[in-house]
Amino acid sequence: MEIKKLKIMNLESTKVIVQKSNKIVFEFLTKVENFEQLMPENTDKFEANEDSFLFALKGMPVIKLKLQEESTVNTIVLASTNDKFPFTLKGNVIKLNDTSSEVQLKFDGKFNAMMAMMIKNPIQKFINTLAENIEKKV
Repeated sequence: MEIKKLKIMNLESTKVIVQKSNKIVFEFLTKVENFEQLMPENTDKFEANEDSFLFALKGMPVIKLKLQEESTVNTIVLASTNDKFPFTLKGNVIKLNDTSSEVQLKFDGKFNAMMAMMIKNPIQKFINTLAENIEKKV
């Protein structure tokens, strides 16, 4: 019986400055349907309900994320609902002043080495796109 070693993958988006208060940014991100506005152009499918959403990018499988944690205007954690693709996407919202905040997304997952190698660049590009769109659309 072969035991596959899982590689821990931790990726961070670029930090973006949003010209809105951390409270406004946090409230935007906790409404999962708002993620449709943040998705990259190559999104094939997006469906949201009260606390989760699913999406598919062209050529990729459908991924479902569920709101797992919200901590007072600072952190939002979304978790994959697929045991074969286990990861979390954390949004950190830092107050800079009353009218601006800094946002960074963090992706944490465990994958076999081959999968990690295949998805690292697309995932990095994806979270950077989400962050850039937060800056533009919130």
